[in-house]
Amino acid sequence: MLVGFVADRVLGDPARCHPVAGLGRAAAAAERLTYRDSRVAGAVFTTMCLGAAWGGGVALRSLPGRIAPMLATAVVTWSVLGGTTLARVGEEMADTLDADDIATARQLLPSLCGRDPEALDGAGMARAALESIAENTADATVGPLFWGAVAGIPGLIAYRTVNTLDAMVGYRNTRYRRFGWASARLDDLANLAPARLTGIVVAVIGGAPGRTVRVWRRDAGGHPSPNAGVVEASFAGALGVTLGGRTEYPHGVEERPRLGDGPVPATAQLRAAARLSRRVQAVTALGAAATAWALSRRSVR
Repeated sequence: MLVGFVADRVLGDPARCHPVAGLGRAAAAAERLTYRDSRVAGAVFTTMCLGAAWGGGVALRSLPGRIAPMLATAVVTWSVLGGTTLARVGEEMADTLDADDIATARQLLPSLCGRDPEALDGAGMARAALESIAENTADATVGPLFWGAVAGIPGLIAYRTVNTLDAMVGYRNTRYRRFGWASARLDDLANLAPARLTGIVVAVIGGAPGRTVRVWRRDAGGHPSPNAGVVEASFAGALGVTLGGRTEYPHGVEERPRLGDGPVPATAQLRAAARLSRRVQAVTALGAAATAWALSRRSVR
């Protein structure tokens, strides 16, 4: 797992033939076969995709010898992590906004989040990017590492599959309100522990533990997501900014609760969020590796 984390830190996401893109294509094919406007059909779709992911992980974990499973773990870990690219794009967004290049910033934003870039000015894109860095620190790094520590390769692949399904069908629009319900709820469950672990690490290493915990406890519960609220509130507290407010998506506008007490974030805070995300990722990788080692020692005994 540590080798895979270092590969992500050095190389970022695979440039070509990204395995997560393959997961998305397979899930899209399964959706075409199973789609009905019902929760039952959505549950069947989610179960099919998750079962296939878990089975593939078990097969890789069962490769003969000691070296092959270790290499498979490293490659899978690298494939499912996305924290380095996340922080890098956040810094590119800050550079672009500082250069007052709004057109390029709008081109970058969809790689961070699903907001409508045409509806946002520079300040709106800085806030959207910072909120995305906070949420995806949990989704792109802490979550996979947590489940990898607990369940090995099957946990790594299953978590990324759940996260991918939520990104594909976990919407409250006309098509997916019922079909995507199971995927969205499963993603909420899978991220309960990782989101709170992210909040704890941010509070410990973010430089303002008292303020971070206070903002987390006071504001996180108002967010529509039980998990995104935790990580966004903890980042807001650590960085001394206010997140939330009017949030525009292609499918409509949401008025999100305010998180934090400070000013709205600017590019300096966006860069600080990228640095904090990298530190959280490194601490989590070390903790996940130690946990996996301890669990393996217990299983040997």
